[in-house]
Amino acid sequence: MTTVIEGMEAPDFCLPSDEGREVCLRDFRGRWVVLYFYPKDNTSGCTREAVDFTSRLNDFLSLGAVVIGVSPDPVESHRKFRERHRLKVILLSDVERKVLEKYGVLGIKKRFGKEYLGVIRSTFLIDPEGRIRRIWRNVRVAGHVDEVLEELRRLQSS
Repeated sequence: MTTVIEGMEAPDFCLPSDEGREVCLRDFRGRWVVLYFYPKDNTSGCTREAVDFTSRLNDFLSLGAVVIGVSPDPVESHRKFRERHRLKVILLSDVERKVLEKYGVLGIKKRFGKEYLGVIRSTFLIDPEGRIRRIWRNVRVAGHVDEVLEELRRLQSS
Protein backbone atom coordinates (compact mmCIF):
# COMPACT_ATOMS: atom_id res chain seq x y z
CA MET A 1 0.00 0.00 0.00
CA THR A 2 1.29 3.44 -0.95
CA THR A 3 1.78 6.25 1.52
CA VAL A 4 0.29 9.44 0.12
CA ILE A 5 1.07 12.66 1.96
CA GLU A 6 0.21 16.33 1.62
CA GLY A 7 2.53 18.19 -0.75
CA MET A 8 3.32 15.24 -2.98
CA GLU A 9 2.14 14.87 -6.56
CA ALA A 10 -1.18 13.04 -6.68
CA PRO A 11 -0.81 9.54 -8.15
CA ASP A 12 -2.32 9.51 -11.63
CA PHE A 13 -4.94 6.97 -12.64
CA CYS A 14 -7.57 6.21 -15.25
CA LEU A 15 -10.87 4.56 -14.28
CA PRO A 16 -14.24 3.92 -15.93
CA SER A 17 -17.06 6.31 -15.05
CA ASP A 18 -20.73 5.57 -14.56
CA GLU A 19 -21.25 7.29 -17.92
CA GLY A 20 -19.21 4.63 -19.70
CA ARG A 21 -16.08 6.65 -20.43
CA GLU A 22 -12.57 6.46 -19.09
CA VAL A 23 -11.60 9.35 -16.80
CA CYS A 24 -7.99 10.12 -15.94
CA LEU A 25 -6.83 12.40 -13.15
CA ARG A 26 -4.39 14.11 -15.53
CA ASP A 27 -7.39 15.28 -17.59
CA PHE A 28 -8.11 17.80 -14.82
CA ARG A 29 -4.69 19.50 -14.71
CA GLY A 30 -5.25 23.23 -14.38
CA ARG A 31 -8.28 22.70 -12.11
CA TRP A 32 -8.74 21.91 -8.46
CA VAL A 33 -9.89 18.34 -7.81
CA VAL A 34 -11.84 17.07 -4.83
CA LEU A 35 -11.17 13.33 -4.93
CA TYR A 36 -13.15 11.37 -2.40
CA PHE A 37 -13.12 7.65 -1.72
CA TYR A 38 -16.15 5.93 -0.25
CA PRO A 39 -17.00 2.32 0.65
CA LYS A 40 -20.26 1.46 -1.13
CA ASP A 41 -23.05 2.87 -3.26
CA ASN A 42 -26.49 3.25 -1.68
CA THR A 43 -25.39 2.90 1.93
CA SER A 44 -26.51 5.60 4.32
CA GLY A 45 -23.20 7.41 4.87
CA CYS A 46 -22.06 7.12 1.26
CA THR A 47 -25.41 8.34 -0.03
CA ARG A 48 -25.37 11.31 2.35
CA GLU A 49 -21.83 12.23 1.28
CA ALA A 50 -22.64 12.01 -2.46
CA VAL A 51 -25.86 14.00 -2.00
CA ASP A 52 -24.00 16.64 0.06
CA PHE A 53 -21.29 17.02 -2.61
CA THR A 54 -23.99 17.25 -5.29
CA SER A 55 -25.91 19.91 -3.36
CA ARG A 56 -22.75 22.07 -3.14
CA LEU A 57 -21.40 21.22 -6.59
CA ASN A 58 -22.10 24.68 -8.02
CA ASP A 59 -20.01 26.20 -5.21
CA PHE A 60 -17.10 23.91 -6.11
CA LEU A 61 -17.49 24.57 -9.82
CA SER A 62 -17.51 28.34 -9.24
CA LEU A 63 -14.10 27.91 -7.57
CA GLY A 64 -12.77 25.94 -10.54
CA ALA A 65 -13.00 22.56 -8.82
CA VAL A 66 -14.33 19.23 -10.01
CA VAL A 67 -15.66 16.60 -7.57
CA ILE A 68 -14.87 12.93 -8.18
CA GLY A 69 -16.06 9.99 -6.08
CA VAL A 70 -14.34 6.59 -6.26
CA SER A 71 -15.46 3.27 -4.83
CA PRO A 72 -14.88 -0.40 -5.65
CA ASP A 73 -18.47 -0.76 -6.90
CA PRO A 74 -18.94 -1.64 -10.58
CA VAL A 75 -19.99 0.91 -13.20
CA GLU A 76 -23.58 -0.37 -13.31
CA SER A 77 -23.95 0.12 -9.54
CA HIS A 78 -22.69 3.70 -9.91
CA ARG A 79 -25.16 4.32 -12.73
CA LYS A 80 -28.09 3.20 -10.55
CA PHE A 81 -26.72 5.17 -7.58
CA ARG A 82 -26.55 8.35 -9.69
CA GLU A 83 -30.06 7.90 -11.07
CA ARG A 84 -31.65 7.00 -7.74
CA HIS A 85 -30.24 10.04 -5.92
CA ARG A 86 -29.89 12.47 -8.86
CA LEU A 87 -26.16 12.78 -8.26
CA LYS A 88 -24.11 15.28 -10.27
CA VAL A 89 -20.57 14.38 -9.15
CA ILE A 90 -18.33 12.17 -11.29
CA LEU A 91 -18.40 8.56 -10.06
CA LEU A 92 -15.52 6.23 -10.90
CA SER A 93 -15.31 2.48 -10.49
CA ASP A 94 -12.19 0.82 -9.06
CA VAL A 95 -13.29 -2.82 -8.89
CA GLU A 96 -9.66 -4.00 -8.97
CA ARG A 97 -8.89 -1.65 -6.04
CA LYS A 98 -5.62 -0.45 -7.62
CA VAL A 99 -6.34 3.27 -7.15
CA LEU A 100 -7.66 2.61 -3.64
CA GLU A 101 -4.28 1.00 -2.89
CA LYS A 102 -2.32 3.85 -4.54
CA TYR A 103 -4.03 6.36 -2.27
CA GLY A 104 -3.73 4.20 0.84
CA VAL A 105 -7.45 4.16 1.58
CA LEU A 106 -7.84 0.41 2.12
CA GLY A 107 -7.70 -0.79 5.70
CA ILE A 108 -8.93 -3.38 8.14
CA LYS A 109 -12.50 -2.74 9.20
CA LYS A 110 -14.80 -4.64 11.55
CA ARG A 111 -18.44 -5.47 11.05
CA PHE A 112 -20.49 -7.84 13.16
CA GLY A 113 -17.28 -9.06 14.81
CA LYS A 114 -15.59 -9.97 11.52
CA GLU A 115 -12.56 -8.24 10.08
CA TYR A 116 -12.28 -7.41 6.38
CA LEU A 117 -10.29 -5.18 4.06
CA GLY A 118 -12.45 -2.18 3.21
CA VAL A 119 -12.41 1.41 2.04
CA ILE A 120 -11.64 4.02 4.68
CA ARG A 121 -13.66 7.11 3.78
CA SER A 122 -11.08 9.70 2.71
CA THR A 123 -10.89 12.94 0.71
CA PHE A 124 -7.94 14.48 -1.13
CA LEU A 125 -7.86 18.10 -2.28
CA ILE A 126 -5.57 18.37 -5.32
CA ASP A 127 -4.38 21.70 -6.70
CA PRO A 128 -4.24 22.70 -10.38
CA GLU A 129 -0.58 21.60 -10.61
CA GLY A 130 -1.53 18.09 -9.44
CA ARG A 131 -0.22 18.34 -5.86
CA ILE A 132 -2.13 17.05 -2.88
CA ARG A 133 -2.84 20.06 -0.69
CA ARG A 134 -5.06 18.52 1.98
CA ILE A 135 -6.02 15.00 3.10
CA TRP A 136 -8.93 14.00 5.29
CA ARG A 137 -8.93 10.37 6.50
CA ASN A 138 -11.60 8.49 8.45
CA VAL A 139 -14.08 11.13 7.33
CA ARG A 140 -17.26 11.74 9.28
CA VAL A 141 -19.89 12.70 6.74
CA ALA A 142 -21.75 15.36 8.73
CA GLY A 143 -20.26 18.76 7.84
CA HIS A 144 -17.45 17.29 5.74
CA VAL A 145 -18.43 18.87 2.41
CA ASP A 146 -18.58 22.33 4.01
CA GLU A 147 -15.14 21.73 5.55
CA VAL A 148 -13.67 20.81 2.14
CA LEU A 149 -15.27 23.86 0.53
CA GLU A 150 -13.93 26.12 3.29
CA GLU A 151 -10.41 24.67 2.88
CA LEU A 152 -10.56 25.17 -0.90
CA ARG A 153 -11.48 28.81 -0.39
CA ARG A 154 -8.72 29.25 2.19
CA LEU A 155 -6.07 27.75 -0.09
CA GLN A 156 -7.17 29.85 -3.04
CA SER A 157 -6.97 33.06 -1.03
CA SER A 158 -3.51 32.39 0.44
